[in-house]
Amino acid sequence: MKIAAVSNDGTTISAHFGKARYYVVVTVEDGVVVNREQRDRSAPAQQVQGTTPGPLTHHDRVLAPIADCQVALAQGMGGGMYQQLRQAGIRPIITDVVDIDEAVSAFIAGQLVDLA
Repeated sequence: MKIAAVSNDGTTISAHFGKARYYVVVTVEDGVVVNREQRDRSAPAQQVQGTTPGPLTHHDRVLAPIADCQVALAQGMGGGMYQQLRQAGIRPIITDVVDIDEAVSAFIAGQLVDLA
């Protein structure tokens, strides 16, 4: 399973999904974190061409870098992005936990509260 957290510094979850610079993507296998990487939040247009019918949207570019993730963590996000994540098969979780490692650990333990 891959969990994406929006971040501006690589260690804390950003206050708003749409204003973050990066994704911190954590790979979890058998309840253990096995990989952690930082990705740019917005993909170039050529990376997402053809992934959705119709014109390429801002949300398409923003979601392309985490298309392989199952969960997205943020402290807040707009309703449009929330729905886009769900439609992409990514579970959005709104949390008040600021530290990425702490939030991921709580998610793994089934104790991360979704404030949505």
